[in-house]
Amino acid sequence: MMNGGAAETPRTFVKEVKRIVIKVGTAVVTRGDGRLALGRLGALCEQIKELNYQHYEVIVVTSGAVGLGRQRLKYRQLVNSSFADLQKPQDGLDGKACAAVGQNCIMALYDTLFSQLDVTSAQLLVTDSDFRDKEFRKQLKHTIESLMSLRVVPIINENDAVSTRRAPYEDSSGIFWDNDSLAALLALELNADLLVLLSDVEGLYSGPPSDPESKLIRTYIERVHLGGITFGDKSRLGRGGMTAKVKAAVMAAKAGVPVIITSGFDPESILKVLQGDDVGTLFHRDAHLWVKTKETGARDMAVAARECSRRLQALSSEDRKKILLDIANALEANEKVIKVENEADVAAAEQAGMEKSLIARLALKPGKITSLSKSLRVLASMEDPVGHVLKTTELADGLVLEKTSSPLGVLLIVFEARPDALVQIASLAIRSGNGLLLKGGKEARRSNAILHKVITDAIPDHVGRRLIGLVTSRDEIPDLLKLDDVIDLVIPRGSNKLVSTIKASTKIPVLGHADGVCHVYVDKSANMQTAKRIVVDAKVDYPAACNAMETLLVHKDLVSSGGLNELALELRNEGVVLHGGPRASEELSIPEPASLHHEYSSLACTVEIVDDVHAAINYIHGHGSAHTDCIISEDREVAETFLKQVDSAAVFHNASTRFCDGARFGLGAEVGISTSRIHARGPVGVEGLLTTRWLLRGSGQIVDGDKGVTYTHKDLTTV
Repeated sequence: MMNGGAAETPRTFVKEVKRIVIKVGTAVVTRGDGRLALGRLGALCEQIKELNYQHYEVIVVTSGAVGLGRQRLKYRQLVNSSFADLQKPQDGLDGKACAAVGQNCIMALYDTLFSQLDVTSAQLLVTDSDFRDKEFRKQLKHTIESLMSLRVVPIINENDAVSTRRAPYEDSSGIFWDNDSLAALLALELNADLLVLLSDVEGLYSGPPSDPESKLIRTYIERVHLGGITFGDKSRLGRGGMTAKVKAAVMAAKAGVPVIITSGFDPESILKVLQGDDVGTLFHRDAHLWVKTKETGARDMAVAARECSRRLQALSSEDRKKILLDIANALEANEKVIKVENEADVAAAEQAGMEKSLIARLALKPGKITSLSKSLRVLASMEDPVGHVLKTTELADGLVLEKTSSPLGVLLIVFEARPDALVQIASLAIRSGNGLLLKGGKEARRSNAILHKVITDAIPDHVGRRLIGLVTSRDEIPDLLKLDDVIDLVIPRGSNKLVSTIKASTKIPVLGHADGVCHVYVDKSANMQTAKRIVVDAKVDYPAACNAMETLLVHKDLVSSGGLNELALELRNEGVVLHGGPRASEELSIPEPASLHHEYSSLACTVEIVDDVHAAINYIHGHGSAHTDCIISEDREVAETFLKQVDSAAVFHNASTRFCDGARFGLGAEVGISTSRIHARGPVGVEGLLTTRWLLRGSGQIVDGDKGVTYTHKDLTTV
């Protein structure tokens, strides 16, 4: 799968960390009932002691004073109240009083715990008003650095007891608005190398941590995650919860201080962070360079395919041929493992109740790998199409122009169900010197993955395995379709809906066909034995193929002669379900189809009666898809009329529509069949994946208003 979000992040920068600010949240130092969480606080102090011993400079910003103060004052209030007092409504405790009591309480606890660990700590209380004074900030920094030089741990808290803000728990107009933003501000003031915000959860999640669908975000990228995260409730005791932490982390990271939000419940969380473990959520101003989003991943894949294609084009014809032969050998050598993966896909499709026509396209039938390998060898033996001189013209004396064949560049092929298409497409891309991005249907996921691996493993390192990229998620297609500067052609192979959606979603040229509504017209002059053989083959040989017959047109004279009934009987004997156009439905007593333009892709077809060849042509133009249409006739004049006037990519006389295939046409293989009228039409093989380049060889000529040039425009192609 293309890298599409936060993946492994390079946290090697932690090796250079010396000065670290640690912010301890209220939910970390207190339990759910508001009492002190001595175990967690003790583990925190032990980690800080270890860091102090390793000569890290540690600054602690702590919360919890208000919560602890409230708990203690509630107790005092209860002890000092009479029974009559308790019957009265209890007034809420003043927040500033709670802070005054709690600050003393929490600092005493830190002091006691650190003393047991032979660490000295110091308390510094600040307010947002203090920070507006440059001299205060300068003095604060001096004091903290003096303490750290003595290996003393500064413990900083906002002095809520004397805060001048009108609503200290809501107002965000100050220079900092809570202890998270205070920690971020201090990290910047003190030129810290890292800020760690300890929380009661492991880090930032894509939604509320309680939601099982939420996922931990390992690295925060603002353009990806901003607006796409649903925060849970705010802290049960503190001010901001995760929202406040993210806001502070983004501010610090943008200013150059990396931030990690992680769990304060883990007794070794800080040590893990400094070991470079991938814990918590990282905020870093360079994170967008480390972690590929879907969009950058798509571009990276396309650019890599282009670079590899240029190396492929630089190879000799023999070297490109050898790659195809190596792939053919690799497919045969890995036939058993390919079969296992394909059977797993088929079983999953059957279990999911998918249509039989889809399962038929999905299955790699016995002999298919051998057939594919044979096709690769045939393709390898063909004349090299790349760099072929198509025309040579002498423009003027000593000025020769060559028109040469050249690869298109990078192809994006989106196909459904058929894993054998992956092999065919990859082989054509290699033979034509193109880079390739492939997106197969999810129902063939395992088959496509093993085939892609076998093929790319056979590509030499000096070309690069990224010549052929496999896209495994449908979500990545929109990003690829935006890359009109690095992808040169899109070829969709699948449903009408797929093709239409892609055409409407990209500026990249799209080559393909939406439907395969193929017709067979049986003229009154047809040899009925020939007609029955062709009609049955066109429908039954591979009903799911785009070149299978979907509509049988019969000359009106065959109704009275019995020819129509003979054809209908042959099809029914093969299990084909018949639907009829307005005339045939009445004649054969069969139901009408929902549409006369319908691709069944199964053992079903439409039958209709027409007056003559001209009526057949008009019917095909009105209800066909310009894919492949056939006439069965012994009247050559009628046949020529059909061949010349039917405006389809492939038009046949007395031959099954199933012959419309790249391999059968001698193209080696095909990337698909195009009903387009621009560039390539019909089965698209190697030639359809090439464009042209002009090479001009001179001997110093200049235009100079054409005064000194005598143009000859002599064709040297056959000389």
